[in-house]
Amino acid sequence: MQTENVFLFVPNLIGYTRVFLAILSCILMSSSPVPAVWCYFISALLDAVDGHAARLLNQSTRFGAMLDQLTDRCGTACLMVMLSVFYPSYAFFFQMSISVDISMHWIHLHTTLLQGKGSHKTMSIEDPYPLQIYYTSKPVLFIMCCGNELFYIMMYLIHFYDSAYFKFLAIVLFPIALAKWMMAILQGYTAARNLVAIDVAERQAQVKVN
Repeated sequence: MQTENVFLFVPNLIGYTRVFLAILSCILMSSSPVPAVWCYFISALLDAVDGHAARLLNQSTRFGAMLDQLTDRCGTACLMVMLSVFYPSYAFFFQMSISVDISMHWIHLHTTLLQGKGSHKTMSIEDPYPLQIYYTSKPVLFIMCCGNELFYIMMYLIHFYDSAYFKFLAIVLFPIALAKWMMAILQGYTAARNLVAIDVAERQAQVKVN
């Protein structure tokens, strides 16, 4: 029986393209805003494309899900590092945003794996209702993620262009970015609670054995 090469699954090939575009965006960020934004935004949009490809071709894999998560977290972090350079007085805000984004998603992903869930988007009835809506409603998830990325992109563009349009969009998109930040905290809190439940269950099982 021939072994499938998961590395060459179509969704993962799209994922490699995302990584390449994100790296190219980082190279261009300090001096070439227009191509940098296009590379960054296309990389972000392809996140939805690879998911559809995975379901359509029956090529959903744990590797692909992890590749997606890492690309998302690293790409956003790199943009916020650049924003910290452009707006040093707001560096603490960007530092905290990076920390919350990475840590909350990491503990959530790790906990869902320990729970044996097939995807980090799988929710149970015990999870907070806002989190259930966030992960089960595709329009809500798209608006939150896209709005969050667009807010940071607007902040990036404002550094280069004194545009009232970009500033207006940044103001409009800020509540979405803030809501996404709060959702990440809720996600991390829920994951921590579930992780502790796993600890308690394992300790109780160990006591019964002894």
